[in-house]
Amino acid sequence: MLPMLLKRIADISDRLRQVLLCLLFACAVNSVMATPTTPVPGIVVPIGGALRYDNDEVWKRLVELAGGKGANYVVLPTAAGNPQRTAKLIAETLSRHGAVVVTIPIAPRWPDTDAGKAAHDTQWVEKIRAANGVFLSGGAQERIVDTLAPDGSETPVLKAIRELLNRGGVVAGTSAGAAIMSSVMFRDAQDVHSILKGVMRDGKEIDRGLGFVGSEIFVDQHFLRRGRIGRMLPLMANKGYQLGLGVDENSAAIFRGGEIEIIGAKGALLVDLSTAQRDMQPGPFNISNARLSYLDHGDRYVIATRQAQASARKAEDHRLDHSAAGFKPYFDNDPFYLDILGDTTIVNAMANLMDNRYRVAVGLAFNARPRQDDMQPDLGFEFTLTRDERSSGWFTGSFGGEDYSVFNMRLDVRPVRLPHPLYVPWKP
Repeated sequence: MLPMLLKRIADISDRLRQVLLCLLFACAVNSVMATPTTPVPGIVVPIGGALRYDNDEVWKRLVELAGGKGANYVVLPTAAGNPQRTAKLIAETLSRHGAVVVTIPIAPRWPDTDAGKAAHDTQWVEKIRAANGVFLSGGAQERIVDTLAPDGSETPVLKAIRELLNRGGVVAGTSAGAAIMSSVMFRDAQDVHSILKGVMRDGKEIDRGLGFVGSEIFVDQHFLRRGRIGRMLPLMANKGYQLGLGVDENSAAIFRGGEIEIIGAKGALLVDLSTAQRDMQPGPFNISNARLSYLDHGDRYVIATRQAQASARKAEDHRLDHSAAGFKPYFDNDPFYLDILGDTTIVNAMANLMDNRYRVAVGLAFNARPRQDDMQPDLGFEFTLTRDERSSGWFTGSFGGEDYSVFNMRLDVRPVRLPHPLYVPWKP
């Protein structure tokens, strides 16, 4: 009798624990929802990395945002592995588009320089105070945070950058320089599958960022190329973020006055968890009713209203409206993706589904060749995309390619068990 009673108590405790976990997640999301959406002062431009020096649209726009020809820019190659070379290339490119550029040698890898002391040097503070814009290079984002805000203490140089932003200036950064834009950042998390499986430690995989975009939105980079939605979703759920923006390579997002504008070669994925739910019972990460929007070149997003707007060129061209009389979708395949975290796969799946007779697309995320220290080699994840009544999309071929914008598509993620090995030689 006593063992049965103890088991019943344990079962009740487990269920109570699961309920409490669910409530904690809901409270985390609701606390972000309750936070007023206040536009960040100034202009913040996270660039998704791999920014080509011949991407004239982005470089020209950076100079225009800072006041146009003659705008004073400061280049900080703090993250770079070869800061002198990196700073030279950035400075030359900004100068070619009309900026007056000063390079500040605050970088752990800059020869014969103490980066920590340089971050307190008044001459560099004055250079930033005289500038209209700051450009943070790519490299390793931990070098930026550890140099400009060691142990969370802001250096005079970082304070001067915040002052520049508060007076309406531009703070731009590519790759590592974009990773530090939100209040929380990925410090060292190259293995997306490990993050999905729950390996996400403060000070290791994740860390504090510098928060230039404010506390309400999470920013990630190299996003579509490296399938980083697989790491963004767990971080957002864990830290209570409602909105996340993943900027792809050679592309930029302009944060200005509570609005986001996408420019460059590709686009960005907007993740909205305001209606999302999680079931703690299975244990591994899962989420239902997350909403995804792919913002293509020229598209905009208003943070306060959660509304996306297609570019004028797309709006003039072809709306993908399945309820319209005579609408005929282009695709007629039942979409399934073996590697949903592959290069740009998630966006390709969204575009296909928006222009498809089918309403649901399924993809898998898993390690086909797990590492030896993987404690859960058979754990994978099923990503289900659904085009529902809230979804909308546009298409244009006027850029010379096939460009889609897809707004408000549903995403559900659940853990699944996969066999190992995944396949064996065929035997007749």
